[in-house]
Amino acid sequence: MTNEAATAQAVEAAPEPEPLPHGLGVSLPAADARAKTEGTFPYAADLWAEGLLWAAVLRSPHPHARIVSIDTTHAREMPGVRAVVTHEDVPGDPVHGRGTADRPVFASEVVRHHGEPIAAVAADHPDTARMAAAAVIVEYEVLDPVTDPEQAFEAEPLHPDGNLIRHIPLRHGDPDAVGDVVVDGLYRIGRQDPAPIGAEAGLAVPRPDGGVELYLASTDPHGDRDTAAAVLGLTPERVKVVVTGVPGATADREDRGFQLPLGLLALRTGCPVKLAATREESFLGHAHRHPTLLRYRHHADAEGRLVKVEAQILLDAGAYADTSSEALAAAVAFACGPYVVPHAFIEGWAVRTNNPPSGHVRGEGAMQVCAAYEAQMDKLAKKLGADPAELRLRNVLATGDVLPTGQTVTCPAPVAELLEAVRDFPLPPLPKDTPEDEWLLPGGPEGAGEPGAVRRGVGYGLGMVHMLGAEGADEVSTATVRVQDGVATVLCAAVESGQGFSTLARQIVQEVLGVDEVHVAPVDTDQPTAGAGCRGRHTWVSGGAVERAAKMVRTQLLQPLAHKFGMSTELLQITDGKITSYDGVLSTTVAEELDGKELWATAQCRPHPTEPLDGSGQGDAFVGMAFCAIRAVVDVDIEIGSVRVVELAVAQDVGRVLNPVQLAARIEAGVTQGLGAALTENLRTPRGLVRHPDLTGYALPTALDAPDIHIVKLVEERDVVAPFGAKAVSAVPVVTSPAAIASAVRAATGRPVNRLPIRPQAAVVTGG
Repeated sequence: MTNEAATAQAVEAAPEPEPLPHGLGVSLPAADARAKTEGTFPYAADLWAEGLLWAAVLRSPHPHARIVSIDTTHAREMPGVRAVVTHEDVPGDPVHGRGTADRPVFASEVVRHHGEPIAAVAADHPDTARMAAAAVIVEYEVLDPVTDPEQAFEAEPLHPDGNLIRHIPLRHGDPDAVGDVVVDGLYRIGRQDPAPIGAEAGLAVPRPDGGVELYLASTDPHGDRDTAAAVLGLTPERVKVVVTGVPGATADREDRGFQLPLGLLALRTGCPVKLAATREESFLGHAHRHPTLLRYRHHADAEGRLVKVEAQILLDAGAYADTSSEALAAAVAFACGPYVVPHAFIEGWAVRTNNPPSGHVRGEGAMQVCAAYEAQMDKLAKKLGADPAELRLRNVLATGDVLPTGQTVTCPAPVAELLEAVRDFPLPPLPKDTPEDEWLLPGGPEGAGEPGAVRRGVGYGLGMVHMLGAEGADEVSTATVRVQDGVATVLCAAVESGQGFSTLARQIVQEVLGVDEVHVAPVDTDQPTAGAGCRGRHTWVSGGAVERAAKMVRTQLLQPLAHKFGMSTELLQITDGKITSYDGVLSTTVAEELDGKELWATAQCRPHPTEPLDGSGQGDAFVGMAFCAIRAVVDVDIEIGSVRVVELAVAQDVGRVLNPVQLAARIEAGVTQGLGAALTENLRTPRGLVRHPDLTGYALPTALDAPDIHIVKLVEERDVVAPFGAKAVSAVPVVTSPAAIASAVRAATGRPVNRLPIRPQAAVVTGG
């Protein structure tokens, strides 16, 4: 037999390669995974343009001061400087903001927080730009900062709109109801930074029509476009935002105060202008999690069933309102947690201070109250002599129950099932079961503590979050699906920020149309709006728009076949790239039917409307909710107060698993972000000054800090109002894990642990 014949015979005998997995429910790899791992993915910091200028921003060194004068003469005269701009050069609206427009583009009369922008410079070299910014002479009259949110009520107004941003008094049930057992608590939650992997960067390019193009790692391109247009005095049509590679986002990662000087400088110079923020500038500019003060009183009967919850919640919004109103609504609405509470009386406030601005960070509002109400449940269990898990089970929420806002929980709420799953999961072995030299002591390998001082604790956390916008927010997204030559393209302005939307969009089209090759087009504001990338919006709203558009294309594809065989399109199905009829008479392939055709459709998805909370905190404010239970196991050295999280067992309500590997990664990432909030992450701001605004002074958890994370149960009870029945999964483990870790430290030490992150002195047991 010749070599050619042998080769031909081998090829003929070889089995056909297995088709690549596709569609919903499989772990389809991310399309950009290879580029990111090889370092070829184009991030905003990599951008370049011919004739590029560099920008730098001068920021206030004071948290509160009156501006006496600004002298830009020396900066303008420096060689290589092309433009210097201040508040006097803003042609449009002088203020901006995500929720409330109250934040100046450049401070003019007064600075209200450390790092507030004063001026911006464009020069032909980045070092020149930085030196020119430093050469701007600002004369300040330093004022006493208001940094305690409790003092903001009596302090002189820090802003023309006053210090109080919002007050929500929630009233539910009988104010005179009392329980047999009462526990009180005072809790403080620190300032967590979203700490994106890559700091803010962007490029602004002037257009021939007098407009500007902004190349940004934006998670809300249309919102950023509209803000830029208003500030620059342009119509939205003359401003285009092009989304570049987003280096991770767990919040509103882009500081709009960073973006706006870029556009202004590009228009002023007529040249492309680039700005790459330092890590310090990133810490000073973007919003952080709201530091929160919480006072609680829980009433329960002798059996441990909740009777009434009273609470006061005070959010420190920092200098400007941003999304504090929305965060307060979540905090007040979920102040009792996923528990049935017949009577609830909650007072919530968000106030301005001279601290750095607070805003949207995963689980805003819900995370802070979760830490407090779970601490209260531990106190109740201790006072009643009850098992902490059993006490929680007596009170958990279920579908059909009513929230303190008066809203009935219509979505799946398998809270009891989640808690039972983590409670019954086997505990990790005790250190005494392993040789002493293999111990991983609190404080890391070769930790400073002694094995004899280590105590183990087991704790629980139950958390809940809302999905999508709330209180009447108009959530809408638009998507187009186009199929040509057997290849599908999705056009949707939903930004891929690491949450997996691009992968999900491909899976949806594969599932509906049976097409293997699906591309997701780059995002810019020439496309219809898809809204901001937060609160699981794109899984629900943008994914729903893609599904509807794909189904419309499916109808276009199947109609000729259905007409030919005298049946409706509903009697035809697409499976594994094949089109078949219910009776088996028709059998063809999608590829054959698409040959030479171009099909497309555009669709919108808009969830059912919600309503604002009224004057008593009542109203159907939320589209949907998600729930999580976590059991934490910790080892605590009670002599030095160091804590090691040994294991976190997670059970979560996910609606439907759309991509198993991606879902597990999102849960593990959320749990780890919560770990940071529990133990290490706290942006310290004594007297309003940000201390150590870098990744050495701000302690993010590393791989060495991450415990064993076991996803012990995923409850797939589909939410009938959500596309595919799926729920977003990233935020609720962030909300729940800090509470569970604090609960475990309480169990190990017997100490109250009423502050996050947990300080070593809170875990020290005197004479232990």
